[in-house]
Order: sequence, then C-alpha cells, then structure tokens
Amino acid sequence: MYSVKEAFYTLQGEGGQAGRASVFCRFTGCNLWSGREQDRTNSICRFCDTDFIGTDGQNGGKFRQASELATHLEALWPAQAAYARPYVVFTGGEPLLQLDAVLINAMHARGFEIAVETNGTLPAPDGIDWLCVSPKGRADIKQRSGNELKLVYPQEDAMPERFMALEFDHFFLQPMDLAPRGEAGNTTARTVAYCMANPQWRLSLQTHKIAGID
Repeated sequence: MYSVKEAFYTLQGEGGQAGRASVFCRFTGCNLWSGREQDRTNSICRFCDTDFIGTDGQNGGKFRQASELATHLEALWPAQAAYARPYVVFTGGEPLLQLDAVLINAMHARGFEIAVETNGTLPAPDGIDWLCVSPKGRADIKQRSGNELKLVYPQEDAMPERFMALEFDHFFLQPMDLAPRGEAGNTTARTVAYCMANPQWRLSLQTHKIAGID
C-alpha cells in the first residue's frame, strides 16, 4: 500500500535539476515531524513548509499495487512530450518510508527517470537515477553518498561543515524560508556569503516560489 498526499506535473524548483519538467509524487508521512503544528517545536525538523498529512491533495490517494501508482503517475506526463525522457520526483514528507524496489522497477518499465528527495536518515534502495539528500537538524545521516546534498541554511545543529566530506557530486545551500513560521530575516544574504567564502557549495533558490509555480 502506498499513501500519496498529492501528485502533479510541474517544473522542478530547486537544486541541480531546477527548471526540469517533472511529475512530483509527494508521499504522506515523515520520520522527523508529524506534520502537526503542535508538534513542530519538539521535532527534529522544525522549519518544514510542506503539508504531507493525509491523501486529500491533488491526485492523491491510496494505491495497493506499485503498478497502480505507476500508471497513475504516468498519466500525468504530457503525451506530447515525446522527445523528453519522462521524469518523476518522489518526495514527502520522507519518501523512503514508502518507495521500494517494486515501485522503482514499475516506473523504469514505463520509461521514467527517477529522482528522490530524502532527509537521508534511511538508506536508499537501488535503482534511483538522481538522489538528493537534504539533512535536517541533528538527525543521523545514513545515506552518505548521492548526486546532490542540498542543505537548508542556516541550521544551528546542521551546519555545512558537518557534511563537506560526504560523497556527493554537488553541494547546494538553500536559504531557509522563515515565512511559514511567521518569522523574518535575510537568510539569502547569509547563504550567498557562505557560498562565496566556501565555493564547494552552490546557491540553490526555490525558483518555483519566485516564478509562482505550484
């Protein structure tokens, strides 16, 4: 059984694949925060701006078989896009609580390239084509290699120096969006300054918010 909060066709907004046409599949549930505001202060991840509770979002639902979910996602890719390889991003919440080899194989059988955005606390299954790890707070990182490490900055208990020696192809810093918590502060300027002083890191902006894309 797979529980999906929402699924939709859009442009990837962040990181190394920013601007790429993508089918997003957001699984329900996370192992670092319940998703309920009353639990935010005491959770490991306190800055999340995503609703991942339930299955009531756009194209959300429960799917008993991997083939059922794969067909559901395949239908979201535009039929006229014959010259582009279909691309799906599994995210959450924490997608590795649900994503498994059966679903990976089902998506590959339909021609999809598979990306995952994970907090890194669970080992990733084989077969993922683009793996993005985004560490959160003091959580222990189990997935220590991949295509990109994307760190929301600044986090007092997850500063960049902690992750610099991990085996990733790309290292991104993304300014923390304080708006969901009603806070203010120029985190973008701090992130730019850090990247300029530490050029191992590249700036990642939430371009979907800048462009007004869902």
